[in-house]
Amino acid sequence: MNFALILFILVVATGLVWAFDHFYARKKRAADAPDPWWVEYGGSFFPVILAVFLLRSFLVEPFKIPSGSMIPTLLIGDFILVNKFTYGVRLPVINKKIIELNTPQRGDVVVFRYPPDPSLDYIKRVVGLPGDKVAYKNKKLTINGQEVAQKKTDDYLDRDRLYYTPRFVESLGSIQHEILVEADAPSFIPMGGRFPQGEKCNYNSEGMSCEVPAGHYFMMGDNRDNSQDSRFWGFVPDENLVGKAFFIWFNFGDLKRIGSFH
Repeated sequence: MNFALILFILVVATGLVWAFDHFYARKKRAADAPDPWWVEYGGSFFPVILAVFLLRSFLVEPFKIPSGSMIPTLLIGDFILVNKFTYGVRLPVINKKIIELNTPQRGDVVVFRYPPDPSLDYIKRVVGLPGDKVAYKNKKLTINGQEVAQKKTDDYLDRDRLYYTPRFVESLGSIQHEILVEADAPSFIPMGGRFPQGEKCNYNSEGMSCEVPAGHYFMMGDNRDNSQDSRFWGFVPDENLVGKAFFIWFNFGDLKRIGSFH
């Protein structure tokens, strides 16, 4: 569902009702005549819908985490806020960038439109920037020939499955974050390379390596062995970026999650 398009249509419809009444119909009614129902509802909803549309399009947008691919950073059921202008101001609905601002940095957690199906929003961590050579082999991440530092910490307990997973602190540039790596999971990526510019990637029994094309980004989930990400479906073009995730504002199952991510 394209919620931005629905909001835009509602803004236009209620705005036309408000403008028609304000500039024409109201002058034709008697001074003591009540407003017709279509004016009462349409006109009163217009400023509210307009405010929501502008806020959601240019400032912040709420999202709910639907899967465990970003565990332990983000959990299923987390409600997060996404900064819509961090990576430039874009026109709503068509997502056309009109003002250049910042670009994604390694370690950023980003919401983007899923390349194989842009009607879906995904959230992952930026690992590779345009021009980077990214390799993930034998559960080790390498960028431009240098292995990304990892430090073992306490195992992560999945309370639903009562299952412990090895947890590490990974450093991507200035950003430190936790990842999960299952030692028993296979390193190879099945069906790899079948995506646009897939010829820039190589796959073998140890894992994969890619050179990130210009204007694209390589994304990975923090739950490394339980994430469908750029290793499987390819690069994320700049025009698919939605914004940078920065805050958990609610979780029905755990109120302590509020504000735990930034």
